[in-house]
Amino acid sequence: MAEPVVAQKGPYEYTAQKDEKVAWCRCGKSAKQPFCDGSHRGSEFRPLLVDLKAGETVYFCGCKHTGGAPYCDSSHARL
Repeated sequence: MAEPVVAQKGPYEYTAQKDEKVAWCRCGKSAKQPFCDGSHRGSEFRPLLVDLKAGETVYFCGCKHTGGAPYCDSSHARL
């Protein structure tokens, strides 16, 4: 199994401005972190779709090694 690229060693804070569905990047190669831009094409990685409510604040994993995808669980502290 391929290892994801560590996009950043820490979470990405995101607050939804409206009810929305976002695609969290699992490969770490996206230029639009923490969201997917299709950079995974040709790999085994696929984005994870997440439903968010307006005003909801979440902390997306930046290191891509979380045990609770797509949310940060501080796994970056062990890298």
